[in-house]
Amino acid sequence: MRPRSPGTPGVSPTRSMCLMSTKKTTSPNSQAAGTDTLDRGNSNAKLESLERFRSDATGQALRTNQGVKIADNQNTLKAGARGPSLLEDFIMREKITHFDHERIPERIVHARGTGAHGYFQSYADHSALTKAGFLRDPGKKTPVFVRFSTVQGPRGSGDTVRDVRGFAVKFFTDEGNFDLVGNNMPVFFIQDAIKFPDFVHAVKPEPHNEMPTGGSAHDTFWDFVSLVPESAHMVIWAMSDRAIPKSLRSMQGFGVHSFRLINAEGRSHFVKFHWHPSVGTCSLLWDEAQKLAGKDTDFHRRDLWEAIEIGDYPEWELGVQVIAEEDEHKFEFDILDPTKLIPEELVPITPLGKMVLNRNPDNFFAETEQVAFCPGHIVPGIDFSNDPLLQGRLFSYTDTQISRLGGPNFHELPINRPVAPFHNSQRDAMHRSTIDKGRASYEPNSIDGGWPRETPPAPENGGFESYNERIDAHKIRQRSESFSDHFSQARLFYNSMSKHEQEHIIAAYSFELGKVDRPQIRERQVQQILANIDLQLARRVAENLGLPAPTKGTVAERKMSLSRSPALSQANLLSGDIKTRKVAVLVANGVDGTAIAALQKALKAEGAHAKLLGPTSAAVTSAQGKVLAVDASMEGLPSVAFDAVFVPGGAQSIKALAGDGVALHYLLEAYRHLKAIALHGEARELLQVLGLEVDEGLIVGGDAKALKAFFAAIAQHRVWSREPRARAIPA
Repeated sequence: MRPRSPGTPGVSPTRSMCLMSTKKTTSPNSQAAGTDTLDRGNSNAKLESLERFRSDATGQALRTNQGVKIADNQNTLKAGARGPSLLEDFIMREKITHFDHERIPERIVHARGTGAHGYFQSYADHSALTKAGFLRDPGKKTPVFVRFSTVQGPRGSGDTVRDVRGFAVKFFTDEGNFDLVGNNMPVFFIQDAIKFPDFVHAVKPEPHNEMPTGGSAHDTFWDFVSLVPESAHMVIWAMSDRAIPKSLRSMQGFGVHSFRLINAEGRSHFVKFHWHPSVGTCSLLWDEAQKLAGKDTDFHRRDLWEAIEIGDYPEWELGVQVIAEEDEHKFEFDILDPTKLIPEELVPITPLGKMVLNRNPDNFFAETEQVAFCPGHIVPGIDFSNDPLLQGRLFSYTDTQISRLGGPNFHELPINRPVAPFHNSQRDAMHRSTIDKGRASYEPNSIDGGWPRETPPAPENGGFESYNERIDAHKIRQRSESFSDHFSQARLFYNSMSKHEQEHIIAAYSFELGKVDRPQIRERQVQQILANIDLQLARRVAENLGLPAPTKGTVAERKMSLSRSPALSQANLLSGDIKTRKVAVLVANGVDGTAIAALQKALKAEGAHAKLLGPTSAAVTSAQGKVLAVDASMEGLPSVAFDAVFVPGGAQSIKALAGDGVALHYLLEAYRHLKAIALHGEARELLQVLGLEVDEGLIVGGDAKALKAFFAAIAQHRVWSREPRARAIPA
């Protein structure tokens, strides 16, 4: 078990309050003065009476709300160290229940989100893995609703903050609803659900001033994670570019936990769920993310909405890593540990099917805001593992939806209603929509002919049957020893990053810890966490923070069979094409309209898009005399909203752009953000004006060869070789 850091013993200082005299005076204004002092006296007396409700926990034992001292606040009560969590754990239930009901009506976490409708279609009949019907019929399109979200901030926070993204999918299958409630990262901060309220309280805005909104760069978050080494792996993911995705369409998704798939013969396999976007996986730069938070708070929402509206339907492939029951213990880590992933080099991903989002909601509140996801919503052929974080979520999600949506009938809201019929003896409660006609609200009954009745388990279309797992263990509060390695996979992740991704991780730790006020927290994170991941990482961050450089880790390094996993680097997850990419075309009067037409034709053939941006929103006239409507001004749609910039020739247009500070800043900002830039014809004159050098992503020329090189640079997402030079350009 993790040793606890010693607290600072002490007692809170005694508060003394003096009551003011209420004796009346004999001055001419005695009545008014007496009333005034009486009011102030009563006010102070009221404050004094409220003092007994004030609490300072310094030096106090940790107790339940009923006053019971808690011996172990780190582990849920389980049947054996690796067994399932037990419902009788009153400590965990009290803690989670209180946490679930802390906010009304906004979600406590994942409050800011956006969603879309679509469908899932299986590639083949996967009967060997599961008896779940929607994975066995390749001709069936199963409706889905997907909600993407950030974790920390409230509904009004920004889209592009550094944060984990929720990736929740509700499958409306013929056998009932299946909710795959995951994130855009494959691991999590904690191993046991009993610590979830602690983690969220730490990452949320600090309680004394409600700051910062939507960010983890503050003392309470780093105090917690520096004291909880199991968080090291997830924190390094959060400090990577994965925490600032370019768009929701370019995020991977993960089920995080190990689940079970069970086939008609009752054979079980452990699985990890993966979503892979068809457009590739890539991210914003940190400077872009910060600027977009100010320029377009709804950047990710808008991108998803507009993509669906124009027919660029976002698409993901669903796959699973499959682990045979007998191979559960063959790895160097525990597959039930939610802070661990299974490297794809050890267990490849088996593709199951594709998901396409093709319809925006009709009403944000009725659909996106009222949708209720619960990991406990599964169908025959899918079951749970004993992951202690998952076990707690099975209780927590239903409980929190009851609070947020006003009662247990949230399943009757249109966005949550299954396409399969539902019949049971559950009646009444708030917001009941179904009008039950039967006389019997219990089972078994004879009054209504015994209906609704149980359905015996069967290979197909049978009732749900939990996997028959043998449990023979003591009731115990203990973390399995197989969960004790907290740094090996964090080290694997860091070593798997490309050079530029590693530099971004160093910069992220330096920025976030630089916002921490307490020196001991910064030093603890560097010396006791980062030094155990990678000494060079720790030394670089220490240098940036002005801290002593660590010379060694504090725990012995565990050797792993893999030193790198290329599948973890986003540099290896690009699509190889430019489908759905957006190119800004800077125009002014006298622009070469022929060049614009050629670009638009070529982009359309590649499935990409161009928008014309002028000095203002007014139309411009081309050198050929044609009036061209612009989509926006350069100030209205800044370079951070695009993947690349194209400047067509035309002597008059280039002369105007060269004298326009907004246009020059537009190009410099795109260059600084490592984006592909093409200068056509006379636009090459801007090189001298801007003082820039041609590189593999700054293309000069007007022929088909130049256009091909431009598209190739866009497909690489960024011109990473430019980054050292680009840093010298002011933001």
